[in-house]
Amino acid sequence: MKLRRILCFLLLTTALLLSGCAGKTNNPISKTALYFDTVVTITLYDSDNLALLNRCFEECEAFEQTVSRTIETSEIYQINHADGKPLEVSDVTLELIQKGVAYGDLTNGKFDITIAPLSELWDFKSNTGQIPSEEDIQEALSHVNYRNILIEGNTVTLTDPQAAIDLGGIAKGYMADRIKEYLENEGVKSALINLGGNVLTIGKKPDGSPFHIGIQKPFDKQGNAITSVDAVNSSVVSSGVYERYFEVDGVFYHHILDTQTGYPCDNHLLGVTILSESSVDGDALSTSCFLLGLEDGQKLVDSLDGVEAIFITEDYQLHDTRDK
Repeated sequence: MKLRRILCFLLLTTALLLSGCAGKTNNPISKTALYFDTVVTITLYDSDNLALLNRCFEECEAFEQTVSRTIETSEIYQINHADGKPLEVSDVTLELIQKGVAYGDLTNGKFDITIAPLSELWDFKSNTGQIPSEEDIQEALSHVNYRNILIEGNTVTLTDPQAAIDLGGIAKGYMADRIKEYLENEGVKSALINLGGNVLTIGKKPDGSPFHIGIQKPFDKQGNAITSVDAVNSSVVSSGVYERYFEVDGVFYHHILDTQTGYPCDNHLLGVTILSESSVDGDALSTSCFLLGLEDGQKLVDSLDGVEAIFITEDYQLHDTRDK
C-alpha cells in the first residue's frame, strides 16, 4: 500500500516537472531503486553521465548498511543490541545521532530517535489491525527517552539497555543531502533527488524555471496533488497520516506515534510539508511539527530561519506559514 502511494507521488512529481521542460533539447537521465524501505529516484537534467547516478546508489547502499535498524551488521543494530555497553561508531552514524538528539532538545522530546521499542510494538510496516495492549504500550514507552543516549567522542552508549534507536525520521533527509553535495561537487547544476517523497532539488530546471513539486492530497488513491510548491536548490519533505495506517472498528490508527501517550498522534492534522534548504532538517521538522500540532508547529517554524511549512488539517484546509 505504501509503495503504491510512493509510486503515485513519483508520477505526480514527474508530470509536474516534465510539463515545464518543453524547451529542453536533451533528455534527462534517471535511475530508480529501493532503499530505506522506499523508492529512491535520482534524475539529472544537465548531465548524461550514468556513472554519477551509479555512484549515488552505491552511497545509498553503503548508508543503509550503516544505519539501518534491522540489518544485523549495521552500527545502529549493534548499538541497540549492546546491552548498554559502549560502541564506537563512524562519523556518519555519530552525526545522525547527534542531529536526532538536537531535535529531541528542540521539541522537548516530541521527536525522539529512541522510539524503536514503541514503533516495533505497533509495527505499522506489516500490521493490518493488531492493537497492542495498554500494558505493552506503557512498557515500551518507558524505554523511549533520547536522553538515555550517551555520546563521548565517537562512542555511543544506551544507558537504558532496553532502549533502541530508530533513525527513520531523519535518515532519508540526511542521505538526500549527501547525494546533493556529491553531485554538486561533480558539477551537476540541475537535478532532482527523491527519496520516497523527500524531495531535494539542485538548482533550477534547464529552462531556468523552478521545479514544481506536488504535495499529495491525503488518501487520494490516484496520488493527486492538493497543492504544489516551487523549489530552487531546496528541500520539500512531507509527513502524514496517510503513509501507513489501519482501521479497527471504525477507529483510525496511523504510524506517527505520540511519544507521551504511546498511541498514534491525534491532533486534527493530516499532513505537514516542510520547505527548507537542508533535507535532513526538513525530514526531522516534518515529523516534529506534525507531533507538535498546528499552533505549536507553526510557532516552531516561525522561530527558525529559512524554514516554511504547509499544514493540512483534517478538513483538508491548507495553513501555509508563507502567507503570514
